[in-house]
Amino acid sequence: MRERPRRGSFRAAGRRLSLLLTMLACLQGGPLRAEANQPLIVDLSNHLVAITTGFAGATVLLFGAVEGEGDLVVVVRGPPQTEVVRRREPVLGIWVNRAQALVSDMPAYYRVASSGPLDQVAAPAVLDRYQIGVDHLKAKLRRRDKAASDADYIKAVLRLKEGSGLYQRRTATVSFVGGRLFRTEMEFPANVPTGIYSVEVYLLRQGQVASAQSTPLMVSKTGLGAEVFDFANSHAALYGLGAILLAASAGWLGAVAFRRG
Repeated sequence: MRERPRRGSFRAAGRRLSLLLTMLACLQGGPLRAEANQPLIVDLSNHLVAITTGFAGATVLLFGAVEGEGDLVVVVRGPPQTEVVRRREPVLGIWVNRAQALVSDMPAYYRVASSGPLDQVAAPAVLDRYQIGVDHLKAKLRRRDKAASDADYIKAVLRLKEGSGLYQRRTATVSFVGGRLFRTEMEFPANVPTGIYSVEVYLLRQGQVASAQSTPLMVSKTGLGAEVFDFANSHAALYGLGAILLAASAGWLGAVAFRRG
């Protein structure tokens, strides 16, 4: 008996074929060259990162074409978040929270890829203006702590983000293929936050931005996990009551089973 091919295999093959045709069209001057005045053309292999049960991370391919010479920088930013950062001090041998600050407008996720070292492809003023690189990120702070500075709290947020794998200080590589085509892979860890991400691509010449494009990327929960998550957020009281009843039922069933045993 012959096995039917699975739908998933057809879909994966279709995505690979579509990506290949797009790259070939870009190389041969096909549909992607319809906008002749654009020196930079960018697309993603997938515009949705679906978080399902058992999600262990994902990789999205960014590819495109460029006209003329120049360096490329890719910046992936997650949605802005507000973090509560607390400063602890030892009191009688016990670490306690003594002060805190609200740090806002920091991206939930941040990655940079470049065709060369950032300090060589872009001027320092450009890195600051476009917030390219972890050390060039800007944030808003609200604090009453006089014993620590704004920079101390921002460094603390960066350490937490890097420790959780959501920020990457190391710059990934943008590779050129055949002179005009380029590509880079964007990796998203298992704990990646949901939301609308911005994928920004900059074409730099002589340290200045000659062209730029921004492409949205959605990171979203799907399937049963998404339905439970939405229900928990929209009906918090019912979700809590259901969790209590489920835990009580499980305990009662366990007690009955042990008695019979």
